[in-house]
Amino acid sequence: MEEGKFITFEGGEGVGKSTQLARLAKALSAHGIDVLPTREPGGSAGAEQIRDLLVTGVVERWTPISELLLLFAARADHVEKTIKPALSCGTWVLCDRFSDSTLAYQGYGHGVRLEVISQLHDLVVGKFQPDFTLYLDINVDDGLRRANNRKRLSSHELVGEEDRFERMNLPFHEKIRNGFKKIVDENSDRCILIDASKDENCVFDAIFQAVKGRFSLA
Repeated sequence: MEEGKFITFEGGEGVGKSTQLARLAKALSAHGIDVLPTREPGGSAGAEQIRDLLVTGVVERWTPISELLLLFAARADHVEKTIKPALSCGTWVLCDRFSDSTLAYQGYGHGVRLEVISQLHDLVVGKFQPDFTLYLDINVDDGLRRANNRKRLSSHELVGEEDRFERMNLPFHEKIRNGFKKIVDENSDRCILIDASKDENCVFDAIFQAVKGRFSLA
């Protein structure tokens, strides 16, 4: 059986990753492809428990290093218990955030040395990486505005308090955006930048055309 493909969605707050991932999953399923949507932090029972520690509470809840270690603990569980088993069965895995987010948020955003993150990555997942990464890019102010609007339009039960990173300051989010752009530039064989400032349908069209071209889908 041919192994499945691992596609990741990356970007700052409010870029529409979750919405576009769900649309791509539906489109691929219509092509007869088995698809597993997942997310980070989270995606397995243990990782979801760690997610709650990371995305809720006060901004200062964790030091950058503590945050980094929690993320990698969640990723270790997610990769071994969810992602790799699905790929081995021929399922395509679509993941909302993966290792590039760690580089962007904890590395470029919080200032953790990139070599430290790289060493932990090698220890936890080794050479494992996505087959294709879609980076959704938008102006930071617009992204945060979208994120805040989403919270106002959704019920408290649906959104919960998963806004710890959104509440971090504007310079932090600017560093993240710049970090993502650098990651894309340095990994152009794997990553593609998608302009997420356009309307939802235009963004999805760009995503689907990129995926079809990458994997030679009819």
